[in-house]
Amino acid sequence: MRAAAKKQSDFIQILQERGYLHQISDEDGLKAAAAKGIITAYAGYDCTAASLHVGNLISIMMLRVLQQAGHKPIVLLGGGTTKVGDPSGKDETRKLLTQKEIDANKASIKTAFTKLLSFGDGETDAILVDNDEWLKNLRYIKFLREYGRHFTINRMLTFDSVKLRLEREQPLTFLEFNYMLLQAYDFLELARRYNCVLQMGGSDQWGNIVNGIELGRRAEGRELFGLTTPLLTTSSGAKMGKSVKGAVWLNADMLSPYDYWQFWRNTEDADVTRFLRLFTDLPLSEIARLEALAGSEINEAKKVLATEATALMHGRAAAEAAAETARKAFEEGESAEGLPTVEIPKADLSQGIGLLNASTLAGLVASTSEARRQIKGGALRLNGVAATDERATITLKDLNPDGVIKLSLGKKRHVLLRPAP
Repeated sequence: MRAAAKKQSDFIQILQERGYLHQISDEDGLKAAAAKGIITAYAGYDCTAASLHVGNLISIMMLRVLQQAGHKPIVLLGGGTTKVGDPSGKDETRKLLTQKEIDANKASIKTAFTKLLSFGDGETDAILVDNDEWLKNLRYIKFLREYGRHFTINRMLTFDSVKLRLEREQPLTFLEFNYMLLQAYDFLELARRYNCVLQMGGSDQWGNIVNGIELGRRAEGRELFGLTTPLLTTSSGAKMGKSVKGAVWLNADMLSPYDYWQFWRNTEDADVTRFLRLFTDLPLSEIARLEALAGSEINEAKKVLATEATALMHGRAAAEAAAETARKAFEEGESAEGLPTVEIPKADLSQGIGLLNASTLAGLVASTSEARRQIKGGALRLNGVAATDERATITLKDLNPDGVIKLSLGKKRHVLLRPAP
């Protein structure tokens, strides 16, 4: 029993050691609650797209650490709050989705959680809840009378989600202004239903989390806690979860396991150790060993990061297949099945398609002018051979023995062009 209690009380220390923590509302109080036994904590996810992305992954990993330490996680889907739209970190109003779109997104994003959390009926098994269950039944006037009186406009105007929008002279609708009340009410409702005492989220959610803590105290005298993660950016300042091709989705039907592996493989040198702590289950001793690698050896650490992160989300077999595909493509120069593939109408290839246009269609470059620069720099290759003529065309004669055309940008990015009927 003592061992279990010790493990549960170590929850905060584990989060600190692995770099998850940014703010805690009451560290001593939360540590004391965790030491007494199982605590229930939640993180919320609105259903604005058919998949979550890497930017959401850090909070899911925190729920995973929480569960591994012997506590109970709640995944809260925002079927109700998605109808309003969270203004946090946004310069403009989110597009309002239909109920059908929200339901489809909700069904699609559920799969990401089952990869990282254990669901069931046990004491520490995760549960999945939809806030539409209670928000859709709220009577607005009654809600404002009972809960709106606990919030002041003065204080709400000080939160970043509101202040930044106003400073940039971007409109903030009254609908969005209500979002923080609804999120605070979610916390209170989860406390009532499941004895949930902790909300976790990104640092941009701090104001909303504090509102929930205050509402619990004012409305029912509850002791609630909040903690946030740092806003994740790469060492060069780029927002985490974005790649050259766009969002790094967690669902395999929106981003292949190979492309997911490549995202992690292309991590900047200065971020490798940090991401190993945040996005893998590797013990800190092993991460310290990888951190000591220098020079070109750091590429081995990147491969470990890519494989371990991909294994968590897509399974060990998919991760190792992606690693092998990359090895064949990069180290042996093979076309390698499993590389990203773009279909080009056979009729277009019969007539010939410009190399510049083909490079943009393949997603290797953003524009034909960028393709010209890459050709001049010797970075663009056709079937392994450096392209030198920006006026060159690609035809069916360029198909290799595998029946595809391999376009490459540098040593790390490869796309196959395949003729389509």
